[in-house]
Amino acid sequence: MSQPVNRQHRSFLFVPGTRPERFEKALSSGADAVIVDLEDAVSPGDKDRARQAVAEWLSPERPVLIRVNAVGTPWFEQDAALGKLRGVAGIVLPKAERAADVSTLVSRTRSTMPVFPLIESAKGMWNALEVAKAPFVHQLMFGTLDFCADMGMASDGEELDTFRAKLVMISRVAEIRPPIDGVTPAIDDAQLLEAETTKAKRWGFAGKLCIHPKQVLTINDCFAPSEAEIAWAKKVLDAFERANGAAVAVDGKMVDRPVIIRAQGILDASRGV
Repeated sequence: MSQPVNRQHRSFLFVPGTRPERFEKALSSGADAVIVDLEDAVSPGDKDRARQAVAEWLSPERPVLIRVNAVGTPWFEQDAALGKLRGVAGIVLPKAERAADVSTLVSRTRSTMPVFPLIESAKGMWNALEVAKAPFVHQLMFGTLDFCADMGMASDGEELDTFRAKLVMISRVAEIRPPIDGVTPAIDDAQLLEAETTKAKRWGFAGKLCIHPKQVLTINDCFAPSEAEIAWAKKVLDAFERANGAAVAVDGKMVDRPVIIRAQGILDASRGV
């Protein structure tokens, strides 16, 4: 079952708002969070029907995130109103380009639930720090495909590395959780998914968006600390505790504050904290 967003999430699975028969399947996929999508996965003529289906299905016993349509679209106001319903654990805000976009959403939901702005354009990237510091922003998400389209970039490969690093740095400066990387559209290419997920982790991302249940396990496994990482973290923290504030080395390397923070982060991630 999808969990509330008070723990470290790795996998965020989209499910179309027009397919309520898939909602329960998404919840049982093993994804850390399910995003019921009212935006890209729903055609303009089906927006009202999808919103109604979601409103009727929502329940506190099965918390999900909702991706609403962007601020300024004809559907935003009614989508945002879903945030007042029990069962909505957070809202994914697409095409976020200004702090005012987040503030507008929050004013409509009248709640303190987490907001996940999607950075999908040059303007959004330029103003990402402003967006990250807006009220109730929990994490930034990187809409890689839309970003490439907006920038006129040929692919979403290494060309995006500079922007990935920027989003990780901005999240740190804004003192929010590390960002979530974009989707891998090739749902049958397990090797590509593993490579892209591993790369996202290496760049400092905390998780990844996915569009098919078969992608969930790979994403969860790639972001989970390895046994070697956990063993190293325990060794570092044990040595630091025994040193009682004195200088200490582990495997020939000095243990200082950044090393302690990294080791504690690995153990926290292994426990789902």
